[in-house]
Order: sequence, then C-alpha cells, then structure tokens
Amino acid sequence: MAVYLFKRIFSFLLMLLAASAVIFMALEVLPGNAAQTLSGPDADPQVVAALARQLGLDQPAWIRYFHWLSGLLQGELGLSYVYGSPVAELIGERLQVTLPLALMAMLLTILIALPLGVYAASRHGRTGDHVVTILAETGMAIPSLWLAILLVLLFAVKLQWFASGGFPGWSVQEGGGVAAALHALLLPAVALALVQAAILTRFTRSSMLEVMREDYVRTVRAKGASSRMTLWRHVLRNASIPILTIAGLQFANLLAGAIVTENVFSLPGLGRLIFQSIGNRDLIVIRNALLLLVMMVMVVNLVVDLFCAAIDPRLQKSTGDAV
Repeated sequence: MAVYLFKRIFSFLLMLLAASAVIFMALEVLPGNAAQTLSGPDADPQVVAALARQLGLDQPAWIRYFHWLSGLLQGELGLSYVYGSPVAELIGERLQVTLPLALMAMLLTILIALPLGVYAASRHGRTGDHVVTILAETGMAIPSLWLAILLVLLFAVKLQWFASGGFPGWSVQEGGGVAAALHALLLPAVALALVQAAILTRFTRSSMLEVMREDYVRTVRAKGASSRMTLWRHVLRNASIPILTIAGLQFANLLAGAIVTENVFSLPGLGRLIFQSIGNRDLIVIRNALLLLVMMVMVVNLVVDLFCAAIDPRLQKSTGDAV
C-alpha cells in the first residue's frame, strides 16, 4: 500500500504541474489585458504601459509563470489587480461558500442515488425498477440552470420557504449563523444534486445488476444468505468501486456547476469570483482559483483511488504492474 500511495502522490504532483502550465498558457492567449481594463478604453497608452509595468505584465510569459510557481510554493498568491487585496484572502472568503455548497450537493447526491439505485436493481424488471428508471432519465434530461430557476420560482417566490438569493454568513456577528447559512445553501445544493443524483442512480443500478449476475452471488444465496444480506454485504461492496469512481468525477461537475448556480442564487462563492474576474481581466485571481478547483478535483479522485484500493487490493498490484 505504501508503494501504491507514493506512486499516486507522485503522479498527482506531476498532473498538478501540468495543469498549472495549461491554465497559465490558456489565459495568456486571451485577448486584452488587465492594465487596459483598469485604465479604461480611452486611457493614454503611456498610462496603460506604466500600469502594466507596475503589475508586472510587461515581463515575458515564462518569467511570470515561474514567478507564479515560486509564489505558490511559498504560499504567496499575489495581489488582485482589481481589488488590491491578497488573492489568498479573496479565495479563502469565497471558498467558505463554494466548498460547503459542493459537499452538501455531493452528500445529497449520494443519499438520493444510492438507495434508489439499489432499490431499482433489487426489483429488476418490476414496477419499482421502471419508476426509478423513468425518474432518473427525466432528471438527466433537465438542465441544471433551468432546474435552479424553477426551484427559485417554486420555493422562493411562490412558497417563500427560502430566500431567492444571498448568503447571511456563518457567524452570528455577520447576521447569519450556521443554521441560517445551511438554510441558504440548501436550495442551491438541491439544484446541483438532482441532476447528478439521476446519473448516479442509473450507474448504481447498472453496476449492481452486473454484479448480481456473477456466479459467487448465486453461491452465497445457495448457502442460505438472505436477499437483503446478499444485496448490501456482497453485491454492493463489489459494485462500489465503479460507483465511487463515478461519484468522484461528479464532484468535478458539481464544482463546475457551482459557477452557474452561484450566479443564479447570488451566492458570494468561488464561482462568482471567477465569473467577475473574467470580466475584469483579473488574471492572477483566475489562475489561482482555477488551479485550486483543479487541485480539489484531483484530491477527491486521489482519495477515491485509495478507497478503491483498500476495498479491492488487486488494484494495487495491477497498478504496480502497469507502472
């Protein structure tokens, strides 16, 4: 397990380095620059050039890239071009909204999809299976943006159970509190989770049915094990590896979907910060925020791989042979 863990961490660092290079180069080819945006469209070229020198934008791209990497290694993310505040503080404040939102949506996805997928597989070909399949296919066809707007119209405008937008904060001093903050994040989390839950439900059902056709399942049943014990102890355990893998990939979709959802619900999260920074050409904020999102997705996938290796030790050996 130690060798497997070392190889996964080493590949994690290499992929993170490659992701930083891709993010930097992709932002470099975009038209316009922060100095021109901050100075205004009618600013004097000398003023724009002076601001570009002040921001370090006059240096070659490869020098700015290595300065960025060295700052990351030292924990220094630089100052925002627009806000003039440390990027680490800006991202830290917005992450207090985005991360709980994504985690709540992921938790709701699992709580909805896992029981429904197991239920549908245990009643394969019956009415319950058909109902769950229809619901899952309907959920997969609904766009998250349209669903978020419908939820706002129903639960915020008509029923008035939730606020239509805004975030009160996690502390009472900010006018909110933990209960108020979770209440404000619940409706956006549901909007993010329902579509992903539909996808995971279908995949859970398919994985369970594939394992249920294995010979050892029939052997367990022949030895007198109950259907419930066979389903939850043997079938679900062996079907959990592909289910965990898909769940890890869905976390990336939840983070990406948070950019749109946060704007619909007016949440001051990381996605909204990225959206605003794109309009302001605040590249230093965009670079660090995107790299953080990539790193979060990679960490989740690493944890999923470790869980899968713990469930099925054969994966460690196969990975070692491949390397």
